[in-house]
Amino acid sequence: MSSDAAIDNTLLKEAADWAMIFRYDQPDASQHQAFERWRQQSKAHDAAWQRAESVFHAFEQVPEPIGKTAIAKLGTGHDRRRMLKLLSLALVAAPVGGLVWHQLPWQSWAADAYTATGEQRTIGLPDGSRLVLNTNSAVNIAFSAQARRIRLVKGEVLITTHADPAPVARPFLIDTANGVVRALGTRFSVRQREQQQCHVAVFERAVEIRPLLGAARTLNAGEQADFDMNGVNTPSPVDDSAALWERGMLLAKDMRLEDVIAELARHRRGILRCDPAVASLRVSGAISLADTDAGLALLEKNLPLRIRRITPYWISVGPDG
Repeated sequence: MSSDAAIDNTLLKEAADWAMIFRYDQPDASQHQAFERWRQQSKAHDAAWQRAESVFHAFEQVPEPIGKTAIAKLGTGHDRRRMLKLLSLALVAAPVGGLVWHQLPWQSWAADAYTATGEQRTIGLPDGSRLVLNTNSAVNIAFSAQARRIRLVKGEVLITTHADPAPVARPFLIDTANGVVRALGTRFSVRQREQQQCHVAVFERAVEIRPLLGAARTLNAGEQADFDMNGVNTPSPVDDSAALWERGMLLAKDMRLEDVIAELARHRRGILRCDPAVASLRVSGAISLADTDAGLALLEKNLPLRIRRITPYWISVGPDG
């Protein structure tokens, strides 16, 4: 078997374990011997190790300061366990011929807090506020005497603010690529979209959106809006169901099927494609984001469509029959 052939995921995870040991520990002679025995068990074992070496070569190509920051986080404690998981996923996903640095999620790895695809994470802040990171998201946290700042690196975050315990109240700010969102004692979500836009939904009180180049605008509870660096779009209504992703659910209300599939795709690894022939079907009901297979099964049961599983990581949703 060559390193280009399919490699069992279990071997790739074992290779990731060995890679972490050799990069960040000081293995003794017995560990070196155990590694050689593992590697020589079969050509597949050797191929898994070659792929691990390829991924770490991609690590070494990352430009500073991103690479040094992210790689340093691999070494110890909780970050090490999280990064071992991400490294295993990188090995599984590595294309034939290896990875190059820009194919790896360096922005997430270098962030203060992040989630992988299909994962959520709740973070308590020093002032009593709370963040919930949605799937494939990352934030940096910077509290100072002047301000409480959260930098949304990617993805989506749900924020519940708390009164500032500091003697002089500091503003609570969310920095995005398009501008700043200021909390006005509130519960709200911010999502960085791929189309160079941000989406804000307000569930309690209000927020002020300040685009980089446009006029500020206040959103009140029950309102949502997209904004880019030039301005804020006209707000539209939103209700608390828009934040049900925090509990692993999507409450669809007459949504287009292609939009539902796009949301499910955010929460699972691989390719999830919606055929244009069924894209305009309307969907209403509660759909699981925590168990996307169950969500897809529910859609297949209630709509004239068929789920075609080409591989576990490549699924197509098309017309029935």
